[in-house]
Amino acid sequence: MKIDNELERYIKAQKRVKDIKGFYRHLLVFSIVMIALIYINLKYTPEVLWFIWTLIPSAIPLVFHGMKVFHVFPFLNTNWKEKKIKQFMEEEKSHKNKFE
Repeated sequence: MKIDNELERYIKAQKRVKDIKGFYRHLLVFSIVMIALIYINLKYTPEVLWFIWTLIPSAIPLVFHGMKVFHVFPFLNTNWKEKKIKQFMEEEKSHKNKFE
């Protein structure tokens, strides 16, 4: 039993590390692309700051990704998912019992 619990914790920790690594990869790509776009904008058309129109919409998914990975959303964490699964299982069970 202890081994199973430890294995489960290891697998969860491994997934968490993978999620964090994915977020940092997302952040790196976002930063490189934005730096390139800002450079192009300021070099060739400095009178119009059009890079802002790409920065804002592409930053929104990055922010949500970070919030999910670092558990800032209360409704996207593991506890919420587990509670909802149990709730739906209980609802299904009680619904089934009504018609028996």
